[in-house]
Amino acid sequence: MPRSGMNGVDFESNVDFSRLRKDRLERARQSMKNYGLSALICYDFDNIRYITGTHIGEWNRNKMNRYCLLIDGVEQPFLFDPAAPSKRQRVDWLAKDHIMPAVGSMRGAIPVEVDMVSKVAEQVAQYFKEYGVTGKVGMDITDIPLIRALEDKNVEIVDGQQAMLDARIIKTDDEIQLLKTSAAMVDAAYYDLAKALRPGIMENELVAIANYKLYGWGSELVEFVNSISGQRGNPHSHTFSNRMIRPGELIYFDIGNTYNGYKTCYYRTFSCGVPNAAQRTAYEKASKWIKASISAIKAGNTSADVAKCWPAATELGFKNEEEAFLLQFAHGIGLGLWEKPVISRLFSLDNPFELKEGMVFALETWCASEDGSGSARIEEEVVVTKDGCEIITKFPSDEITSCGLPGCQFL
Repeated sequence: MPRSGMNGVDFESNVDFSRLRKDRLERARQSMKNYGLSALICYDFDNIRYITGTHIGEWNRNKMNRYCLLIDGVEQPFLFDPAAPSKRQRVDWLAKDHIMPAVGSMRGAIPVEVDMVSKVAEQVAQYFKEYGVTGKVGMDITDIPLIRALEDKNVEIVDGQQAMLDARIIKTDDEIQLLKTSAAMVDAAYYDLAKALRPGIMENELVAIANYKLYGWGSELVEFVNSISGQRGNPHSHTFSNRMIRPGELIYFDIGNTYNGYKTCYYRTFSCGVPNAAQRTAYEKASKWIKASISAIKAGNTSADVAKCWPAATELGFKNEEEAFLLQFAHGIGLGLWEKPVISRLFSLDNPFELKEGMVFALETWCASEDGSGSARIEEEVVVTKDGCEIITKFPSDEITSCGLPGCQFL
């Protein structure tokens, strides 16, 4: 559980954001050195936040006009941000001369003849020259013209995303507390969804309820609410519709909440009415698989130990593991929804990855009900500990939560 409240107080210890920023920056710096990089250029919003502790809003995530530089031997990163004047007033952990405006090409939307890409490359090259960057420079994501422009400035660009993913793979205690708080918000949202679920309500109405509650509690972003009922659950639709819920159907939700940057990926299954025998059987299978895989999560075990707990794709009625990808699945979670390492029967059995204390995973399983009334879907988030793991998603999952009709748990 989160140790303290959602807002800091003076009488109890809580998340220490100064420590959080310091620890993340040091981990990024060490990973950069481990990969033999003299600098990092980051456009990935999650990497920018990890390194600089800054954010500007999700509206800017895919514009490719905000970035940061981390240079070996320079104490502070350099932030290039569209809201630089505001950041200089409100960000006191970066020197003002380390916060510069950013325009970029807006993914090609700014006229090519303006040549903003070359201007960005020239600016970056000047910083590298000033601070003696001569070796390989890691870059996480970018567009092709910018890579070419940097290469024209004799900047040797290599993959920097793996360095950042490795920096982020082990969570600090402050990060784990934020992940727990984000999950706690979704625990509560599921209670409100259970109260609202009844015959006649539509998938999108349930999505609206979850969004309303989460934003009211202080969510920074509700990245998604998958609301999937009845026949839309097999095969998995991976999105919501305006379908109306009917008695006797299974409904499952996946909620991607973001609290202070930290994500959830958290499925639960409900029934509209008391679940029948076929639905219970499907749920029992999904529950058995997820409990087995959770029991395999502990430091020293590997991703192969987890993946072998799940059925093969052909057992679920799919042609191959590619078709069933994401159904029996696990992924790291933190500032990013999918972080390293990812676990799947597609590759983990032959390419095992060692689990280490402090990793945080979301594990998910799926099983269709043989009567065609829907599918069971369960997901739990766990923190790897020395002797096992701690489950941080707390809404009950031992059985299907029944809703909306006489005899149900929620009416």
